[in-house]
Amino acid sequence: MLVGVLALQGAFREHQMALKACGVNTVQVRKPEHLDGINGLVIPGGESTTMSKLLVQYHLLEPIIQLGRSGMPILGTCAGLIMLAKDINRSDQARLGLMDIKVERNAFGRQVQSFEADLEISQLGNEPFRGIFIRAPYVMEVGAGVEIWAQYEGKIVCVKQDNLLGAAFHPELTDDLRFHRQFIDIVSYEPKCI
Repeated sequence: MLVGVLALQGAFREHQMALKACGVNTVQVRKPEHLDGINGLVIPGGESTTMSKLLVQYHLLEPIIQLGRSGMPILGTCAGLIMLAKDINRSDQARLGLMDIKVERNAFGRQVQSFEADLEISQLGNEPFRGIFIRAPYVMEVGAGVEIWAQYEGKIVCVKQDNLLGAAFHPELTDDLRFHRQFIDIVSYEPKCI
């Protein structure tokens, strides 16, 4: 198994370390050719407006859209969740638009208002998962095919739709590997994309 990690900006190294701890090989994705041969893709946190511009500049937007539509598993965290969304409230920035969700950026406040919270995510077992929220978005609306995996104070912060998994928090900044293992299970289940 080989998982690509979008490495244009943000916490891509932390995702690579988490995946390595799960026994999975990774490759940093900066150019379209880096997508060749991968079984899944992680889009990390960062700054969504900058990420959007870089995806266009490095000609990665359309290839990733095609991979997502063909069934390749994609995990988006924080800014990655924003990039997966079909609709970004009050924004016309470029996005992948693969998930039938509407998101609000910086929904919990600025950097100084970052926080941690225990989340009930039944797919990860009975133990709460510690969510780290940094200038985090939340999901305002979901389409019919979207599963809600977690909420915080009534706001949707984790969703799954077919081969796509999105989180408003940063699982890569914890020592808890359950979230990454869950994504690996999705990658293992899906047929290999070419």
